[in-house]
Amino acid sequence: MFSRIAGRYDLANRLLSGGMDLWWRRCLMQVVRSARPRRVLDLATGSGDVAFSLAHSLSAETEITGLDFCQPMLDQAIAKQKNSDSRAAKIRFRQGDGLNLPCADASFDAVTVSFGLRNMADRDRALREMRRVLAPGGRVHVLEFSQPQPWFAPIYYFYTRRILPTVAGWVTGDRDAYAYLNATIAAYPGHEAMSEELLRAGFREVRVTRMTLGIVALHVGVA
Repeated sequence: MFSRIAGRYDLANRLLSGGMDLWWRRCLMQVVRSARPRRVLDLATGSGDVAFSLAHSLSAETEITGLDFCQPMLDQAIAKQKNSDSRAAKIRFRQGDGLNLPCADASFDAVTVSFGLRNMADRDRALREMRRVLAPGGRVHVLEFSQPQPWFAPIYYFYTRRILPTVAGWVTGDRDAYAYLNATIAAYPGHEAMSEELLRAGFREVRVTRMTLGIVALHVGVA
């Protein structure tokens, strides 16, 4: 599915979020930057937007790896990298499975995953893999859609169920892909349940920041 929409994925994100994805990513960068990690894994990196933001937000010496299961999405990231500056050129993009990360234990100081965890076939296993590759004291950052505040829910779900797939179909030519993505948003746990999942995976000091009337949440946990 992601292979089919890779070429128009970024454009669809901007339109469907009304540009809010840029603000959500900026909030993520502020939190990651505060810990000054030296080795960062951006999981489900897709077309590389978060990896590129990390490269420009963190120290020039920071090692950044962008990993994704879908090669056509990585191809989009690599194409953008060729036209980027020296900081972005240092990002290492590679293919890999989030349920079986091709990375050594304790090999990163931070892991980021943005709007990708809900697409993992086994969320608990994916979180435990993130925990495994983090060094002691390292942090996981999960930026993901969540459940909106109750009063806003009817408006939000009308948009995601009726409007979003139609507009996405016009932009990408693949309405079914976004109908699927809408289903994953609806099935994803709320911020409290997601915090519990992080704790069960072995993370501690889990905290959450809710954004945009609760439709997005940023969870941070310490390994």
